[in-house]
Amino acid sequence: MEQIFFGNTVKSYLIVVGIIVAGLLIIRIFKYVFLNWLRRKVAGTSNTLDDFLIQGLSTAFLPLLYYGVFYYALNLLELPPWLNRALDIAGMFLWTFLITRLIIFAIRYFLQNYLEKRGQHTAITQLRGITLIVSMVIWSLAILFFINNLGYNVATILTGLGIGGIAIALATQTILADLFNYFVLFFDRPFEVGDFIVVEDKSGTVEAIGIKTTRVRALTGEQLIFSNTDLTNSRLHNFKRMQRRRVVFTIGVTYSTPKEKLEKIPQIIQEAITQQADTLFDRAHFTSLGDFSLIFESVYFVLTDNYNRYMDIQQAINLYLYDTFNRERIEFAFPTQSMIVQKSPDDLTDPDGKSGDERLPGDDG
Repeated sequence: MEQIFFGNTVKSYLIVVGIIVAGLLIIRIFKYVFLNWLRRKVAGTSNTLDDFLIQGLSTAFLPLLYYGVFYYALNLLELPPWLNRALDIAGMFLWTFLITRLIIFAIRYFLQNYLEKRGQHTAITQLRGITLIVSMVIWSLAILFFINNLGYNVATILTGLGIGGIAIALATQTILADLFNYFVLFFDRPFEVGDFIVVEDKSGTVEAIGIKTTRVRALTGEQLIFSNTDLTNSRLHNFKRMQRRRVVFTIGVTYSTPKEKLEKIPQIIQEAITQQADTLFDRAHFTSLGDFSLIFESVYFVLTDNYNRYMDIQQAINLYLYDTFNRERIEFAFPTQSMIVQKSPDDLTDPDGKSGDERLPGDDG
């Protein structure tokens, strides 16, 4: 037991093995008994914070416990300097790795929880892109922190990266602009997946919002791809968020329509609109005298953003007006032209070139 191998006795090696075995056994009991009990306790709660804490224990705390057992046990031995250094570096790496993972997991959890509370469930699909970018930034900082703890001069590395970064930024400024505008679209929320938007002369339903581009399915079936910069720099119409649709339409009746009929037309239009569900009547007036018709302008609101519902309502209104106008004998106007022929004084001259006053007495015969 007292024999020495590599600077340590057999007894020391046995003690280290016993500590490692006991430590691993305690950790497994903690994992399969205590953590499983905690999971059962929080499974029935509506609060997600306790789930987040248990997930944090599983992903970060348990690996640290494993490392702590090995680190404590091996420090009881006389180890060569290079092995002690390797253990310190491994511990530093493990701490940096696990804490970085925990920070990224916490950011993803709080962002998702924030979006769910605001009711933006469709935006949760964009968290993958956001967390990817955030993870890249956090991992970069974690690597610099790890290198700095190893004793290297991080300032020199940052200076070199800064010069290279400027060159890369100049070469990829369009990509970086789309990347930053992706954050604008995510946090400002001008539209979401499923919204119907119109950008200049293009329109369609948003299918996906990516880190660089946004994909829109056009009404004609093809897929439109916009860069995020184009969308943030454009005047965009979002019809999905339209609470009600304002509708203006005109009809024309003939000039031969009697005055008492003209006075009844606004009331007929109002009845046609108010009989339809999901509508709000605004006004109906005899507005102008057209080239070939007397023009009535009407305004009402459709209390839904559904375009098909709006068209059904307008069709029902048109059928009601058509039927009522037929019963009231009111004629819809259509483009017509009237030609007025008026004889000039020259047309009163007879074929011989004599006017009626110049005729001789015998000319009547």
